[in-house]
Amino acid sequence: MMAAVAVPILLACDPPKDAAFVFDEVTYSPQETVFKVFAPESPYSTSDRSGVCVVVDGDSIPMVWKPTVDDTRCIYKAVVKGDLKGKTYEFVVNGQASPGVFAKAVTINGQKGVVVDMRDTDPDGWDQDRPVRRPYQDIVVYEMHHRDFSVGRADAQHPGKFLALTEPWALQHLQDLGINAVHILPSYDYGSVDETRLDQPQYNWGYDPVNYNVPEGSYSTDPSDPQCRIREFKQMVQALHQAGIAVILDVVYNHTYDIEHSNFQRTYPNYYYRTSPSPSQGGESSSSPWGRLGEVSYSNGSGCGNETASEQEMMRRFMIESVKYWVSEYHIDGFRFDLMGVHDIETMNQIRQALDDIDPLIFMYGEGWSAGDCALPREQLAMKANIPQMPRIAAFSDDMRDALRGPFSDDTKPGWLAAPFLSEGVVEAKESLKAGIAGMIEHPQVDYSLVNYSDAPFALEPTQMMAYVSCHDDMCLVDRLKASIPGLQNSSLISLDLLAQTAVFTSQGVPFMLSGEELLRTKQGVHNSFESPDSINRLDWQNKERYPQVFDYYKHLIALRLHHPAFRLGSAHLVRRHLEFLDTAPCVVAYRLKDHAGGDEWQDIIVILNVDRQSRMVDIPAGQYRVVCCDGQIDESGLGEVSGSRVQVAPQSALILCH
Repeated sequence: MMAAVAVPILLACDPPKDAAFVFDEVTYSPQETVFKVFAPESPYSTSDRSGVCVVVDGDSIPMVWKPTVDDTRCIYKAVVKGDLKGKTYEFVVNGQASPGVFAKAVTINGQKGVVVDMRDTDPDGWDQDRPVRRPYQDIVVYEMHHRDFSVGRADAQHPGKFLALTEPWALQHLQDLGINAVHILPSYDYGSVDETRLDQPQYNWGYDPVNYNVPEGSYSTDPSDPQCRIREFKQMVQALHQAGIAVILDVVYNHTYDIEHSNFQRTYPNYYYRTSPSPSQGGESSSSPWGRLGEVSYSNGSGCGNETASEQEMMRRFMIESVKYWVSEYHIDGFRFDLMGVHDIETMNQIRQALDDIDPLIFMYGEGWSAGDCALPREQLAMKANIPQMPRIAAFSDDMRDALRGPFSDDTKPGWLAAPFLSEGVVEAKESLKAGIAGMIEHPQVDYSLVNYSDAPFALEPTQMMAYVSCHDDMCLVDRLKASIPGLQNSSLISLDLLAQTAVFTSQGVPFMLSGEELLRTKQGVHNSFESPDSINRLDWQNKERYPQVFDYYKHLIALRLHHPAFRLGSAHLVRRHLEFLDTAPCVVAYRLKDHAGGDEWQDIIVILNVDRQSRMVDIPAGQYRVVCCDGQIDESGLGEVSGSRVQVAPQSALILCH
């Protein structure tokens, strides 16, 4: 039997905001390991597994506390003497076993926690690894799924694994493309892939959290080794950092894989979820946290059967401590919040402040919506319309996305890219696109009464808008163009693809692209491919040779943005001062970036986007210009010269001029 000391620790209802506070932790040293867990007062005996205890390699160690009259919450603590490195553990609360909510290492499939010395998981040179962070306006985001990116690559040594992103071919591709930040889809331990059956076909995006603070085992070379997944994740981050690429983690705090088996529910029933009394209970629910599951109804703003209660003090603290942990232990450079609109505004602002205290350049953005009605009023939630209340947090612009290619809710309904085929809605789509180009800020030439989803600017600064046309949870751009424009020929498909991305990468928002778009990616028309096989989701690397002009255009488009500060002013004041829209037909959007915008070496830049199947004449300020983008080619040194006050723009293409 291990030597143990059970120590009661009382948790005040309102702990000081500046107090160091950890509510669920396993702290290792060779001399002893300290176990803590947040759980309610147990009405059961602590002499057996019905109370609150920690079970270390089969030995049950009670954890007790003595509550005050008013206190209904507590941290239980046990100190176990001796060197427990490599030992498994579970917290058992009222007979429910789990690794706790803040496990840092786990067994296969995340079933038990493991005591580790985290320094044993550091790869060589990890103490020399430095974050890659830059001003928000300089970020170019590339969203990827580990398996999609590498599983179809013939020369990958570790297809579908974290280590694929340490391989020369992968790093070279990303560097050649020119992106400077990768947004990796959920990479924590998630529930839908069985890590004991990796020899069998399995696929998921990972939006089904189990252990939020442990890397996913199926992306490691040995999920049975608790340290392997941690070390290989760090190797991936280290390699990307050495290549000058930031790492943004997709975090899914808004719901858990399920309720009954979640670590939240097994340590403190119903505390972490938004609930309401079940109608079957006559409008009353049990006041005890030990009430049976089903005595309350669970709000489902996530669309996944539950939603977490970010406004609860301990859930809020969990989210804050979790992002801080990923930054400190794994050197993460930014976070993308899934269904950010499920969380409350105060929590998001506190997370922003906690990250600011570490480094203000850590980037935060998320989906400014929920997947259903939440238990909190919309005015309290981190919705897109409430972004002005969350300074320096960005949200995806579905306004710009759907203006370009049509609404998320109808794969066959076209957007501005199909303007020649539209009988109505062209003007509204054009105005929404203009709003996106300006960064969804207030601009005197944008009429928000015509913008599709926002009747007012949602961004205080352009860096609060993520500009994009497709991401993982939707048809990719190629498939959407095919679905919404019947009979589309391949040449027009490529032209419209390049035109759409030109709008994204020359906008004042933070540009975001889906992995594989530079390879003319297709998912065979599947909209929601979260559990589709590799044949649907994997990148077709042969397309890089089939369509070299596509990769070449993306590469030079990204370089154009990064070489010229006029495209990334980063300030609403500067955008209003320097960005001027030109009068054009509904199927053409044109604007000028004037007077050395942002200190740009070019005095004036004119961008014209023509979606028409016919060439168009456009009036421009009189002058002599160098052509840097024309007919699907980009060359900053020049593709020719034009002069005068009118210019002809080829069909379904962008024209960019400078002088």
